Amino acid sequence: MASELPQATPANPRFSSGPCAKPPTWNLDALKNASLGRSHRAAEGKARLKRAIDLTREVLAVPDTHRIGIVPASDTGAVEMAMWTILGERPVEMVAWESFGEGWVTDAVKQLKLDARVHRADYGQIVDMAALDYDRDVVFTWNGTTSGVRVASGDVIPAGRGGLTICDATSAAFAQDLPWDKLDVTTFSWQKVMGGEAAHGVLVLGPRAVERLESFTPDRPLPKIFRLTSKGKLIEGIFQGETINTPSMLCVEDWIVSMEWGKALGGLPALIARADANAQAVWDFCDSRDWIANLAEDPATRSNTSVCLRFTDPRITDGAAFAKAVAKRLEQAGAAWDVGAYRDAPPGLRVWCGATVELADVQAMLPWLDWAFHAEIEKLAQAA
Repeated sequence: MASELPQATPANPRFSSGPCAKPPTWNLDALKNASLGRSHRAAEGKARLKRAIDLTREVLAVPDTHRIGIVPASDTGAVEMAMWTILGERPVEMVAWESFGEGWVTDAVKQLKLDARVHRADYGQIVDMAALDYDRDVVFTWNGTTSGVRVASGDVIPAGRGGLTICDATSAAFAQDLPWDKLDVTTFSWQKVMGGEAAHGVLVLGPRAVERLESFTPDRPLPKIFRLTSKGKLIEGIFQGETINTPSMLCVEDWIVSMEWGKALGGLPALIARADANAQAVWDFCDSRDWIANLAEDPATRSNTSVCLRFTDPRITDGAAFAKAVAKRLEQAGAAWDVGAYRDAPPGLRVWCGATVELADVQAMLPWLDWAFHAEIEKLAQAA
């Protein structure tokens, strides 16, 4: 089988989990209206930033009760901003089942030194979200980008909770249905499901989070880029396009292009459907073979964006080396770029299946995965 090369390669072999593929219709000419060389504080710059926020609300279906702000340093900056300004008023439940969640645990325990209770699960598994104490603040990732495991639903989060929920939704937003009434703070970056450029984050605040910000002053110094209040009141301008520091107006225009593409496609339902179809193609492929499986153990928690895979063939003695070799073959063939597992994750592959990826490209890539696997198995046999 290894000698039988597939007939066609994907038109776009970009399956990176971030920065992710651009929308299929994207081209440089789409950025011709960018406010380059203009101040982001000028009327034109503010208008484009406000347009980016308004389109985000429309496409992502964020209710009017929630504020949306563009903040520095990608999703990481947005999460850090929320943690440093909001946490400390009450004890915290920290939840981790992959590397980014572990990063937030480190911040809470070692940097902020909060009264924190840590809940962990291994890669491929998920913490029992129903067992958490929601009268404490809860910090968690909705979709584990490095583990391919996601929260199945927000039903377990009580409406009458005493604490706040802070949700890192960077690889879930625009591909999964987020329950805004259950999420007090939500963060994501432009570089994931919608294929935007890196370095800019989005912070979504519900009314309970705003109330906390205006009533609680943490006993720690706050850098300028973290400050969301002034004289005890929310800085409303941040949520109207008056960014804390200078954004890239080229990236802002690029985000507007992505949002307009998503809106024209049919909005959030259409985007979710595209990710679901892409992921299902990979899942079906795995189900029909006995040498590869989804890293997520429970089908209900399988991610439809960052689909993480593990090799199960008993002939493989060095899983890391084998997975790396398969990924290298896929890249050299022009079939799939950047599909190696995250450095902290178990050995395997990670195939991005977000909305900007075309189903036809996923379908064209999978025979190459079959070929690369058997080529490496034959190589092992020859070396034995």
